[in-house]
Amino acid sequence: MAGGAGTRFWPLSTEEKPKQFLDILGTGKTFLQMTIERFHGIVPKENTYIVTNEKYKPIVIEQIPGIRDEQIICEPNRNNTAPCILLAALKIQKKDPDACCVFVPADHLILNTNAYRENILKALNYATINKAILTIGIKPNRPETGYGYIKFDDTAEAEIKKVDQFVEKPNADTAKLYVSSGKYLWNAGMFAWHVSTIEDEYKAHASQIYQILVQGLTDYNTITEKDFLLKNYSATENISVDFAIMEKSQIVYTMTADFDWTDLGIWSSVIDASNKDAHNNVIIGGTVVDEKSSNNLIILPNQKKAIIHGLTDMIVVDSGDALLVYPRSEEHKIKSSVQKIY
Repeated sequence: MAGGAGTRFWPLSTEEKPKQFLDILGTGKTFLQMTIERFHGIVPKENTYIVTNEKYKPIVIEQIPGIRDEQIICEPNRNNTAPCILLAALKIQKKDPDACCVFVPADHLILNTNAYRENILKALNYATINKAILTIGIKPNRPETGYGYIKFDDTAEAEIKKVDQFVEKPNADTAKLYVSSGKYLWNAGMFAWHVSTIEDEYKAHASQIYQILVQGLTDYNTITEKDFLLKNYSATENISVDFAIMEKSQIVYTMTADFDWTDLGIWSSVIDASNKDAHNNVIIGGTVVDEKSSNNLIILPNQKKAIIHGLTDMIVVDSGDALLVYPRSEEHKIKSSVQKIY
C-alpha cells in the first residue's frame, strides 16, 4: 500500500512526491524500494502488487524497474485502506481464486529482513490453511500514544493468538497500562488473508464498499477497469481497514513479530532509526558544522553547507524549496502548521 500523502514529513514529503517514494534516511533506496526488496525470495516478483494513487504511477515505474503495468493498482482518489485492499483482492481473486495475500504499508523500516520473511511466510501459511485474518503485531517497548494497539487472548499457549480487540491510539496513562499488562501489541497494519476470506468479511462488515467494487468484476484486469474506477471508486466509504473490518471481524488472529520495526510516520521516528554523532545529533545529507548543538535532526540537500550553532532539541529540514525549523517537543503540530501555507 503506497498511496498516502505523508504530510507529517513535510517539507521532504509533499503531495507531488510523498514519503514512500523518498530516501529520507540517506540509504540510497526509497521506502517503496526497500519494501519490495524484503519480499524477494518469498513472493514471486510477478505476484507483487503496488496499490497507489493514479498520479504516482510514473514514480512507481521509475523506482521499480521491470514492473508490469498490471502490477500497479491505481486508485483514482484516496479513500483510505479499506477500499484499496478490497480492490486489490478482487483483482487478484479474478486471476487466482486460490490466492492468499499479505498487505503491508510501503513506509516501514524493517531491520531484520530474514526474520521478517519467516514471519510473513508463517502468516501466509496460517491464513491459507485457516479461515482467518492473521495480523503481525509488534511487542511494545514503550507506552507509545501514536500507534493503535491489539489486545490478544493471553490464555492461549499457541504462538498465534486470537485477537480480543483492536483499540485506537491511547492517551499516555492508558498506553502505560497496555504495556505493563503484557496483553497488547502495536498494530503495524500488516495482514495476511485468503482472497475468499477477504470477500466474505467485506460482505459481512463493509457491504457498502463491497457492493460498489464487486460490480467491476468484469472490468478488472481489462482495458475498461480504469473507466469503471473513475466512475465508481469515489463513492466507496472513506474508511480504514481497521475500522471497517478488523474491529468487527471475529476471525482475527495475531502473532508477535520477530523482527525490529519502526513506523516512520513522524520525524522523531527518523531520529530513533538513525546513527547519531557525539552530541546526539542526526545529520543526513549536506555538510554541517555543529557548534554546541545537541539532540537535533538536521536534513539538508546533499550539496548544501550549513553552520548550526547553539541549537538544541530541534528539527531542521531543508528540501531545497522549503524549510522546516520546529521544536521536537511540538512535532505533533507540524501537520496543522503545514496546512496554513497551502
